[in-house]
Amino acid sequence: MKKRVLIAAGLIAFSAATITSCDKDKEDEKLVQIADSVAIDAEYNSDYAKQWGNYMRTVATLLKADSDNLYAYWNDSYEGGESYAKRFLSHEGAGFKSSKDCVEQIVDGCIDIANEVGDTKIGSPVELFATEPAKAVLEVESWFSWHSRVDFTNNITSVKNAYYGSLDGTVNANSISKVISGKNAELDAKVIAAIKAAQDAIMSIPQPFRNNLGSAEAQTAIEKCADLRDVLDKELKTFIDDNLADYNWDNVLSQYVNSVVLPTYKNLKDKNTELYNAVVAFEKNPSNDGFSKCADAWVAARTPWESSEAFLFGPVADKGLDPNMDSWPLDLSGIINIFNTQSWADLEWSGEYEEILEGEDGTKHAQEISSAQNLRGFHTLEYLIFKDGKARTIH
Repeated sequence: MKKRVLIAAGLIAFSAATITSCDKDKEDEKLVQIADSVAIDAEYNSDYAKQWGNYMRTVATLLKADSDNLYAYWNDSYEGGESYAKRFLSHEGAGFKSSKDCVEQIVDGCIDIANEVGDTKIGSPVELFATEPAKAVLEVESWFSWHSRVDFTNNITSVKNAYYGSLDGTVNANSISKVISGKNAELDAKVIAAIKAAQDAIMSIPQPFRNNLGSAEAQTAIEKCADLRDVLDKELKTFIDDNLADYNWDNVLSQYVNSVVLPTYKNLKDKNTELYNAVVAFEKNPSNDGFSKCADAWVAARTPWESSEAFLFGPVADKGLDPNMDSWPLDLSGIINIFNTQSWADLEWSGEYEEILEGEDGTKHAQEISSAQNLRGFHTLEYLIFKDGKARTIH
């Protein structure tokens, strides 16, 4: 693609700003669609290599900082005091008053991600495919890299890791699974089977997922994720409430924090550092081999992130680090605008993050944060590194 196409996107944005008729909303939508098409068709070109490399480095720098901070919050210190790990294990703050509260948070995190994978990550584009197939593809997470199925499977792995109290696929002696199996072996077996069924169903969707939204396998994956959600929510959580209200979960929590959460976030920190290093090397010396190394590093960094999504509570939620690193869908026309303006500061935001802010000023602040987050993170870097499931090449 020629440099003039990127510049044209900037002119598109300018033209939209001059429209004053009652059809402005429709015209804006049409112009955004054109800009999105420009972004989707974009090829790396030496004419704007500097902007491309700068954008990659800026996003990789932000990703590295976010993952560094996330690990530090859990391991070192949080908000000027003890680490979040110590607060969690002592049942202090964030509404935790007992070890049971903490275990219920773990289970709730597993329920949330099982539901999100089936209902949103797979379900939303599949539902949209029936009426707007072209638009549905844009709803598919990780479709630039064709990494969707692996991402979703790793999300379910995060449930398994939390339930097993380990990262190696074995059930630890101090795990939720072990406690439940000692009280209700049938329920434990049901949870384990539901986890495996969801993973198997996701990986049975023909590759790539973006090209198979109407497949029977995609529908089966939605159903199996719903089954997992229901087993966790309606059976496991209920069993804990009814039968283990006074159980001391401290050993389970210690295993969970020290052998699942902390090593996952440490791996995320390390892999994002390697991704940053690959991007910096590419920026200094752009090449096809450099793109391939960035692609490999991106895939490696995705694994710990997606395998952490069953525990999206604490600092990752309180500090807005989840949407910082993993917002989707992307603002493709906004990304093209960044190319044109090179306004790297637009990728950052400051102040306290809250999921919901009330009032006129609060709403504006939330929108500003969201706008910045849609222009950074794993998926923006994915767009800059991948095209059609492969590492980009220099044209």
